[in-house]
Amino acid sequence: MHIGLVGLGKMGGNMRTRMRKAGLTVVGFDRDPDLSDAGSLAEMVEQLPSPKVVWVMVPAGEPTQQTVAELGDLLGAGDVVVDGGNSRWTDDEKNAAALSEKDVGFVDCGVSGGVWGLDNGYALMVGGDADDVAKVQPAFDALRPDESSGFVHAGRVGAGHFSKMVHNGIEYAMMQAYAEGYELLEKVDMVDNVTDVFDSWRTGTVVRSWLLDLLVNALEDDPGLSKIRGYAEDSGEGRWTVEAAIDNAVPVHTIAASLFARFTSRQDESPAMKAVAAMRQQFGGHAVQAAEEVGLDPADPDPSDPA
Repeated sequence: MHIGLVGLGKMGGNMRTRMRKAGLTVVGFDRDPDLSDAGSLAEMVEQLPSPKVVWVMVPAGEPTQQTVAELGDLLGAGDVVVDGGNSRWTDDEKNAAALSEKDVGFVDCGVSGGVWGLDNGYALMVGGDADDVAKVQPAFDALRPDESSGFVHAGRVGAGHFSKMVHNGIEYAMMQAYAEGYELLEKVDMVDNVTDVFDSWRTGTVVRSWLLDLLVNALEDDPGLSKIRGYAEDSGEGRWTVEAAIDNAVPVHTIAASLFARFTSRQDESPAMKAVAAMRQQFGGHAVQAAEEVGLDPADPDPSDPA
């Protein structure tokens, strides 16, 4: 199989290598000429036999939409574009509709595996017409972990990225649970080695997972996690999962809470917690920092109100 690959960063570059190892002919294009196999998007397309398949691995949003639009002008009837980035599923429907006017197929593919995918393979969640998916299948087979798992044709266009969105929402919740457990273990005096506790959970327990493996790796590399700041960005898919849940009246309590927890990490001092402290001080005389300045005795809270 011949395939074009647009975007040769950390993920795209490793995917090109894995597909080549599986015997596929990959022509890559990247804005960085040191990474690119072709001088332009048009030159890359010219090197592909028909039906042409081009896989796009660029940032979601405008960069992906511009790339897909440009490919629509370069490809012809029977060709297929694959969006393997973290696009929102609603963008898939728009891109597919625009390409269909030129008889070009569109497949959306949620990709999970990160920088480890080169060696371990990638979990692939695909949406699109069955005939279009079939044209890309050799690439899917090269990228997936093995022939028995790691790939699903989830449904029509958008189903792949929708499935990956929910996957990432679940990931948010799992990571938050591990993180909160870590903080509690670190807080108490009775646990001497938190890293070893987490490591002991990696075999035989119901909470074992690859995320747990990665947390142990991080703790072994940096005990106490003193080298990193407690700031966690959200890439968008957690928000989209919560928004989709609202649209469909599905309760996603844990995923929503884990998303909001990331917002807490962006505050040097939480204004909400300041408000809570102020209210506790007002109704119960509970101690707050600098309470003496407002005439309250922090040692004399109202024993009738434990709030």
